[in-house]
Amino acid sequence: MNWEVIVWTCITVAFLLCVAGILLAFISARNIKKKRNTLQDVHTTLKQGARIMFAGGVYGKVVKIEEDIVHVEVSKGVVLEVSRYGVQSIEV
Repeated sequence: MNWEVIVWTCITVAFLLCVAGILLAFISARNIKKKRNTLQDVHTTLKQGARIMFAGGVYGKVVKIEEDIVHVEVSKGVVLEVSRYGVQSIEV
């Protein structure tokens, strides 16, 4: 058995796995940054009367906005106090 061939094959496979890992990390970091910027825009453009969706999938209408707290009407007469950062998206 030729050990030199086995060692070089292992080194080649390890190198290719490292390159693939670096590429996946780069692509993942880019997608996370894009999602973070999108959520930051949602949190800064939040205004009274907007129809929103929470991270849990609950829809509601913004009644009042304080610093980090948003009062959302989810049903007639039912107003929830939630964190501004729990808002996933603003419905159009």
